[in-house]
Amino acid sequence: MNLGYIDYLNCYPLYYHMFENEPLPDVRIHPGYPSVLNRMMGTGELDLSPISAASYANLEESVVLLPDFCISSNGYVQSVILASRLPIEELDGKTVGLSRASHTSEVLLKVLMRKYYAIEPVYVPADPNPWLTGQGIDAALIIGNDAMLQKPAEHVYDLGSLWLEKTGHPVVFAVFAVRESAVSNSLKAVEAIVHSYTRSLFCLESERQRLIQKARGKYPLIKSDIDAYYRVLQYSFTDIRKEALVFYLLSAGELGLIRKVGGLKLLDLPQRATEDGMHISLKNNGALRK
Repeated sequence: MNLGYIDYLNCYPLYYHMFENEPLPDVRIHPGYPSVLNRMMGTGELDLSPISAASYANLEESVVLLPDFCISSNGYVQSVILASRLPIEELDGKTVGLSRASHTSEVLLKVLMRKYYAIEPVYVPADPNPWLTGQGIDAALIIGNDAMLQKPAEHVYDLGSLWLEKTGHPVVFAVFAVRESAVSNSLKAVEAIVHSYTRSLFCLESERQRLIQKARGKYPLIKSDIDAYYRVLQYSFTDIRKEALVFYLLSAGELGLIRKVGGLKLLDLPQRATEDGMHISLKNNGALRK
């Protein structure tokens, strides 16, 4: 089983248990930027992975989503920002650098600019942290660890906060996709990964300080308050977040930024309890539901 891992601080809590407590046999973990994992899911190089929420539109026909996990924020998120030399309202026709690391954040920014600010900047590819490389641009989308390391800019906009303010919805930045072929051929491995994710979220509370210490060791350049950051992030794929994701996908599809989707295909798995009494909210024997 080939498993993707977004190599950012925000994804680490879901992988803590398999990284630090109980490695999964026969599961090969592939770390990378979201854009790399999106591509690898599309080519079949990965069986299961977090993917940019926007990329679900391109993968819809070959994957289903784990129903219980996502990477989300209800407003302020800190690691998805627009850093700008000008106020956002003055960026019409100006040059905005786009990090290609995350499809979701790129589409999120374009929807905000076009639909809610009625402006159209000139978008250009940019390094993950263009202020550090001296790229001559007016503003830049910066995400993940790079956003938490960015040099101060005249204006910094948190896209999670902007999206909540303009739409009333939280942002689902990433979802967890599994190829339908993996459901058929490697169901036990899929169950083991789901179980490990569930244990990791339990550890985020029961072993919080150890988890934070391990995260800081893995990403030593980040000096931000990791405990506070993990309290901002949301990992449970609730009905509210599913509705928010559908709103985001429909909005982007209507603007022609992504393919239009028919809905969310979610994976059902057998319900079972762990040895310490935690329950995984899964359903019914590997069937698919939409």
